[in-house]
Amino acid sequence: MAQRNISTGELAKMVGITPTNISILKTGKAKAIRFSTLGKICKVLKCQPGDILEYVDEESNPTTNLSDF
Repeated sequence: MAQRNISTGELAKMVGITPTNISILKTGKAKAIRFSTLGKICKVLKCQPGDILEYVDEESNPTTNLSDF
């Protein structure tokens, strides 16, 4: 988001979800994300899912985080 100079509110509007949900995704508190939402985020940010997602083995670390947008 910083590289594209897009605010949380702007991204939320462009993707069609609430700013609160964007914030939840950014902080790693989300339990899941729909592929359609991920696709829209990637389209707006002109990136690939791997650019914004990070896999963390839950056995080693019980918290799964999304990278900063």
